Amino acid sequence: MRPHASALVRGLLVVAGSLCVVLGLVGMFLPLLPTTPFLLLAAACYARASRRFYEALLASRTFGPVILEWRRHRSVPYRTKLSAIALMSLTLGISIVFFVPLLWVQLLLALFGLSMAVWMYRLPSRDRPRP
Repeated sequence: MRPHASALVRGLLVVAGSLCVVLGLVGMFLPLLPTTPFLLLAAACYARASRRFYEALLASRTFGPVILEWRRHRSVPYRTKLSAIALMSLTLGISIVFFVPLLWVQLLLALFGLSMAVWMYRLPSRDRPRP
């Protein structure tokens, strides 16, 4: 990928990419905040701003394989999807049962969680086991 011609835009892209990496890291511990989309956005920002940051992100043992899988095949590893759905369901379930007193908010959270789980499950996976 070719870096942007403007130094100002490259600087803004590095800032935006770094913010996305931070949000992705936070998302590893807060299941309601998705990790993968932020990392893909960070990779896109870095690709147009800094070859060094882009290659460092791809070389990461934690984040690199998911980004490369998306870049090459437009898919998410099956195990990653299932783990994300399970953690999100657990966190939302605990929140709904123990921390949210209003029924309408509980229902809204449950609907949000279900729609996110369906969306995530429908993302393509090359390594999905066939029945």
